[in-house]
Amino acid sequence: MSVQTSDIVGDFAGRLLDWYDQSARVLPWRIAPNSGGDPDPYRVWLAEVMLQQTTVAAVAGYFARFTERWPTVADLAAAGDADVMAAWAGLGYYARARNLLACARVVMRDHGGRFPDSEAGLRALPGIGDYTAASVAAIAFGRAAVVIDANVERVIARHRLIETPLPMAKREIRAALALLVPGDRPGDFAQALMDLGATVCTPRGPACAICPLMADCRARGRADIERLPVKPPKKAKPHRHGLAHWIEQDGQLWLVRRPDKGMLGGMRALPGGEWGEVPSESGIVSVDHGFTHFDLTLTLVRRAAPHEGPDAAAEGLWWPIADLDAAGLPTLYRKLTDKMLERDA
Repeated sequence: MSVQTSDIVGDFAGRLLDWYDQSARVLPWRIAPNSGGDPDPYRVWLAEVMLQQTTVAAVAGYFARFTERWPTVADLAAAGDADVMAAWAGLGYYARARNLLACARVVMRDHGGRFPDSEAGLRALPGIGDYTAASVAAIAFGRAAVVIDANVERVIARHRLIETPLPMAKREIRAALALLVPGDRPGDFAQALMDLGATVCTPRGPACAICPLMADCRARGRADIERLPVKPPKKAKPHRHGLAHWIEQDGQLWLVRRPDKGMLGGMRALPGGEWGEVPSESGIVSVDHGFTHFDLTLTLVRRAAPHEGPDAAAEGLWWPIADLDAAGLPTLYRKLTDKMLERDA
């Protein structure tokens, strides 16, 4: 599908920004439109990393705690790895937390504590891909970058009636959006599209009657508008099984640190073997947990001492059971320990 400027009726950016000035969401990392404030690149970057694959509602509390504890990139760069990983626990996609630290330290070491102000410079930092680089460049530095998240993707696919299935449609969506990004207020423009997708052009039941872009939206009024953008068929996820070891002594629980690379890398966890395709033995309690590429059933079994089992050499420590909240366990292991403690209550 070719996209021509003549196809786009009216002032798309003007209508969108007028709407945003009145309807912008109040978010802790955002500078309100027309407030006169300057965005803090550190806060913009931190929020964008946290928001990857995560909802605004889930991120708000984490963002507040992080910025209270580490208010600047220098503070974060000087933080201990275990402290940051524990503070991240429950937010998921833990490679982001490791990259967060690596990025902060590179910014301090190689850039004098200042984030690069271009997409290319930002992409060179650890853990920053095309989307985050574009978003930070636009919002923090006013660069006319093409910022596309899932909300933006939906708005543009519907507005331009792009019916090519994802991920092939991404190129068409980018080409269409590139024609619309204004030289003035590109950061507000990007955030306005995100807000429009989150609050008006929603996946189900879009509120087309109050959309500022309704006049020239090609999908408006179509009975099948909710199918846009067209998604490929979902593949069935494999199901794996694993064991976790409950090793208790004098009111303390033996925890290990998972290897830096791999699932839940660098996080404190219960010891246990590899996750495989077939359950290896029955246990006390079990939980089901979904990851991006597979589902897992994790079963808890008692073990006598930390020097037994396949990960006996793993770095570990005794942790008071009464203070497990402070251990920063990932959601999977927190679910399992909670279930065990409820059983023994």
